[in-house]
Amino acid sequence: MSSFFESQSPSNLAEYSVSELSGSIKRTVEQAFDQVRVRGEISGYRGPHSSGHAYFALKDDKARIDAVIWKGTMSRLKFRPEEGMEVIATGKVTTFPGSSKYQIVIETLEPAGAGALMALLEERKRKLAAEGLFETARKHPLPFMPRVIGVVTSPTGAVIRDILHRISDRFPVHVVVWPVRVQGEGSGNEVAAAIEGFNAFAPDGPIAVPDVIIVARGGGSLEDLWSFNDEAVVRATAASRIPLISAVGHETDWTLIDYAADQRAPTPTGAAEMAVPVKAELEAMISGLGARLKGAASRQMDNRRQSLRALGRAMPSLDQLLALPRRRFDEAAAGLGRGLQMNTADKRRSFERISAHLRPDMLSSRLAERRQRLSERMVRAERIVERMMDRARGRTASADASLRALPARILGQVHRSRDRINGLSARADTAVIADVRRLKGLVVAQDRVLQSLSYRNVLKRGYAIVYDDKGAPVHAAGALGPGQAISIEFSDDRIAAVTTSGSAAPAKPVKKRTEKQADAPKQGSLF
Repeated sequence: MSSFFESQSPSNLAEYSVSELSGSIKRTVEQAFDQVRVRGEISGYRGPHSSGHAYFALKDDKARIDAVIWKGTMSRLKFRPEEGMEVIATGKVTTFPGSSKYQIVIETLEPAGAGALMALLEERKRKLAAEGLFETARKHPLPFMPRVIGVVTSPTGAVIRDILHRISDRFPVHVVVWPVRVQGEGSGNEVAAAIEGFNAFAPDGPIAVPDVIIVARGGGSLEDLWSFNDEAVVRATAASRIPLISAVGHETDWTLIDYAADQRAPTPTGAAEMAVPVKAELEAMISGLGARLKGAASRQMDNRRQSLRALGRAMPSLDQLLALPRRRFDEAAAGLGRGLQMNTADKRRSFERISAHLRPDMLSSRLAERRQRLSERMVRAERIVERMMDRARGRTASADASLRALPARILGQVHRSRDRINGLSARADTAVIADVRRLKGLVVAQDRVLQSLSYRNVLKRGYAIVYDDKGAPVHAAGALGPGQAISIEFSDDRIAAVTTSGSAAPAKPVKKRTEKQADAPKQGSLF
């Protein structure tokens, strides 16, 4: 039977293994589509993988194809791919035998026309402007004379040499260069990190904090300058606490960093000119101001000297100033003798009037009058002292009497308190005894009720309680079997026993009970 089917098999077709078939398809596809250009929209882009490769897809309105950019190619791209961007990819189509899929390995990538990049740029510009990152109110003024300038640019290009040369010509200051890539994948992140790094410098650190930052790059196409349209660069520029000058491209080139920067320079050389003044012009200005100050001081001194001379001419001479005081002095000296004579005569008349009242009899009467007044005051003071002593003596006597009567009052109060305490103690004893008697009666009554309800009184009347081997009371004879250990509780004690018959065995004849046993209640045959 098997030979019949073997003879019917299509032996004229070549037989392939799965690996051989997949390899053949791979070679056919790669030979047929060795170099292709594909236009489509980037979909599923999440940035480079940890390996450095980028995996995403290109799609249009009807189909999609997987795409990959290897790590080496990724570093050579002029701009970074973004989700939703329409691009033209050049590469070769290959298959992945492990999952029967095909993909395009991209070697070059460019935007699908400048219009696509401009549309993306305008959309990003509107988004960042709506967040207020381009507001003039949040921009910082540039320092007039910075001591340290930070430059973010490529260390190998002509831009850094132009900036250093221009700063050296105008006003030599300390320049700190932060080297970055200004084009290609990851360059935008490097520029943003450099701006944030300058702002993170410590004031007392080993590297001086810049007073102004210059972000510079030479001219180029829109794709070449695309790193400075990166959202991370714009946000870092807007968040910079240090004033920042953007000098990207030529005067006609505008990027988003120009809108967020505190000042835009048309060229890197123009940025250097904005950052520092011209030292020679400052020296000339200082010299001119010094000359003007010297001339102004000289003219001021001349004006003051002329004013002083005019005031000196207007002032009177010394003789004119002393003429009036000298005349007054002469007049006073001439009238001094006559004034002394008149004053002496006036004093003499005053002494004579006073001496007329100073007679011996007048002095004696005044002394007698003063002596009488003093005697009356002494008598009055003695009476006041006696009255005060009498009042004090009376207060002392009343206080002494009160103190003498005090022990008797205290003793009376003590006796009264003691009698009251004794009465209260007797009443308390009587109340406690009555309460104890009442509680004892209640206890006795409760005990009588308890004794009347206790099962032990029933046992005293001749009854007994049967317990099984577990100690549980037996309520019926059918619960016991032959040979089962039991215990019987009487009124005075409990004894152990073993049953000889149970509910399953026939009962033995009951012996005739004696008169003594007839008085006891029936318990059944237990032995």
